[in-house]
Amino acid sequence: MAKACALIKTTPTATDKILEKVAKMSAVWKAYIAYGRWDIVAFIDAPVEEISKISATINLIDGVRSTETLPQA
Repeated sequence: MAKACALIKTTPTATDKILEKVAKMSAVWKAYIAYGRWDIVAFIDAPVEEISKISATINLIDGVRSTETLPQA
């Protein structure tokens, strides 16, 4: 298993709804609202080959503007 941090930028009116969806994802063990360049921070624990797929799934959520996923070294 690998760990990663997903930084998520959202449309302002969708942040709470997106947070609920991301937090329910099985690979996400913690997600919370942030204040600054990113609106949500989510911590992922999944097989390394799945991290890019999880990031892509987050990007498909309605209201997500962009993400940046940082795998743990």
